[in-house]
Parts: sequence; structure tokens; C-alpha cells
Amino acid sequence: MSILSLQGVSKNYLTDGQSVPALRQVSLEVEAGEFVAVVGRSGCGKSTLLNLAGGMDFPTAGTVLIDGVDTSGLGDAAQTRLRREKVGFVFQSFQLLHTLTAVENVELPLLLAGSTEARARALDRLRWVELDGLADRFPHQLSGGQMQRVAIARALVHSPKLLLADEPTGNLDTATGSVILELIKRLTRDQKTATVMATHSLEAAEVCDTLVRLRDGHIDEILRR
Repeated sequence: MSILSLQGVSKNYLTDGQSVPALRQVSLEVEAGEFVAVVGRSGCGKSTLLNLAGGMDFPTAGTVLIDGVDTSGLGDAAQTRLRREKVGFVFQSFQLLHTLTAVENVELPLLLAGSTEARARALDRLRWVELDGLADRFPHQLSGGQMQRVAIARALVHSPKLLLADEPTGNLDTATGSVILELIKRLTRDQKTATVMATHSLEAAEVCDTLVRLRDGHIDEILRR
């Protein structure tokens, strides 16, 4: 079974009373341990695809399955629980809380879920991203690459089956971005996570197993390496 399955998915938005298509009949399967890059120009539907893939929005038509669960059939509480248990998110802007240390940022999702092992698991995830020695530093004491590593550790602290990354190297220099991409690739393989990354960069997409080109809301081609 695919970890993420989009089946004939379309998404329309109302703009000035008009229905504007953002995605058109998109079908995509992502397996455990597969790193997928979604590329295309601004406005092609990359962010919409990630929002639907993460259960943050519902399709106008078609079906989105996360680990076999149809997101459209869920109420608010069940949808929140699915995201908390199955999905990790990494953003271009890191979205760390600057009043919390690295380890406190990583453990926060577990604390909100009521875990009694949050600190131990957070420290373990920081070891994954080779930042265990910086656990007590605040974000302003870290470089951009280190902040993104903390964000990756936070996204993976609950061992999600699906990792979604929105331009994760967009705020990083080329060398640091390459290190982050290799880290995501390694964790995808080692943890058997299904990873989908939206990016403008074809160079960033080169590290991925599968390249999905979006054009005007539909899939132009899928290249599997």
C-alpha cells in the first residue's frame, strides 16, 4: 500500500465569484522510503498539492489517502489526529519558536500530544540530525542550516509515515542546502518515510528518487530514477 495516494484529485478555489482550478485530475502514489520532488513554476499547484497531501485541505474532486485513510471522510478531531500521528512538515522559513531551545522546539509536538517521553525522543531526533550537542541553544544562536535541522528533527519526532517539505532549502545557501537535502534523503531511506518535497530548484530535485513536473495544475510528467 502507498503511504500517500492521490486519485484523480482536483481542487478549485472561489475568486471574485469565479471557480479557479488549482489542481486538475492529479494522480500520484508515494511509497515508503521514496523521496519525491514536485517541481514547477509559481502558481502551478505545488503548495495546493502539499496542503491536500497533508490533510490541511480537502479536494474538490477525487480522493486523498494517507496511509490508507481517506482524508475527506474525517471530522476535525480525526483530521488533526491523523496529521499529528502520520504527517511531518518542514517549511522554508523553519517556523521555530524563538523563545524555546532546540530540544524544546523538537519535543513540543509530543508534549501537546501528552507524551511522557518527549524529552528523550526529542534528544534522539536531534542525534539523528547531528545536533545533539546544540540541544540547549536558542534559534538565534544557530545557523540557518542548523535551524532547518532542528525543524527536520521536530517533523520526525513522532515517527510520521509521510514527510512534506515546502522549499526546505529556499532560505539556505547552495552548500548548506545540499547538506540538508542529503540529510532528508538519508532519513527518508533509513526511516522508510514517504517524502514529498515542493521546490523550484531542479538541482534540489536531482537528489530525489522521483520527479513530478506540475504545469497549470496538472501533472506534466513523472520521472522515476
